[in-house]
Amino acid sequence: MDQTKQEEEYGYDLFPERTKAKYAKGSIGESLFTFNNKCQVMLHFAMETSPYAKLLLSAMKSSGCQVFKDRHFSCEDCDGSVSGGFDAASSQIVLCQNNIHQQSHMTRVVTHELIHAFDHCRANVDWFNNYRHLACSEIRAANLSGDCTFSNELTRFNFGMKQHHQECVRGRALRSILAVRNISRKEAEKIVDDVFDTCFNDHAPFGRIPHSKKDAGFAYRDYQNRDRYYANL
Repeated sequence: MDQTKQEEEYGYDLFPERTKAKYAKGSIGESLFTFNNKCQVMLHFAMETSPYAKLLLSAMKSSGCQVFKDRHFSCEDCDGSVSGGFDAASSQIVLCQNNIHQQSHMTRVVTHELIHAFDHCRANVDWFNNYRHLACSEIRAANLSGDCTFSNELTRFNFGMKQHHQECVRGRALRSILAVRNISRKEAEKIVDDVFDTCFNDHAPFGRIPHSKKDAGFAYRDYQNRDRYYANL
């Protein structure tokens, strides 16, 4: 694939380190680059403590797609408009170390991108050519990651609308598609509308919409106990 075409059409221009050599290990640049160390620490904390992330990691392992921190996550500098991304070509999650500064933000980004990775694992997703596939995963990620929780929406001064959660999910999915694909807003809106109901109601692997960390904890507990229930049938 032509590199310029790839960057322009598939959003790789938002993640410049995907196409550039990184600092050599032990270089002066690396030693001065403290964002990376902070990113790694926050990533580790999210993977070890977040019920959202722990459920997704368990589900992927059960599906034959075990996630390894050093192989499947990469802390990098990105364009100022994005916090993370899923690179389907390398099955790698990009965490934007220059844009993620709080643990709560890191946890949401890790969860959001793990949902894309889970979809990549369980289904034959055509990320680059089928916009409906992309839209479906973006809807699921916005719906299940905590992106649209009431507390997060309050910090954005977005609240009070009827069916607010659905509208938040729709809007965030739309913005994500427009950020990484060169299509018109009208076309993107139609694609999101076409798949919205089906994908919004697909709650795998949570089994419900986790509206809070507590909800995610219950979902993780239920997921861990699923084999016990089956054994008693």
